[in-house]
Amino acid sequence: MKKGAKRLWTAILGFLFLLLGIAGLFLPFLQGILFLLIGLYLLSKTSPLAKKLLNYLQARFPRFARQLDRITARGFKR
Repeated sequence: MKKGAKRLWTAILGFLFLLLGIAGLFLPFLQGILFLLIGLYLLSKTSPLAKKLLNYLQARFPRFARQLDRITARGFKR
């Protein structure tokens, strides 16, 4: 896959997870913070602002940060 296409799909997935995370903050059956962390993780590869927000949320919510670490250790490569 070309580098530009991969970057585009990563950004699209990141924004989709962010939208799910925002919806999850208001809906009782979604883990909003977890989806926000995953979305920011995907976007942090290209955006310094997303990286800064991800670091803040990981410090603020260590339980969800540990879940994100488990998820990224299984499948996502940084």
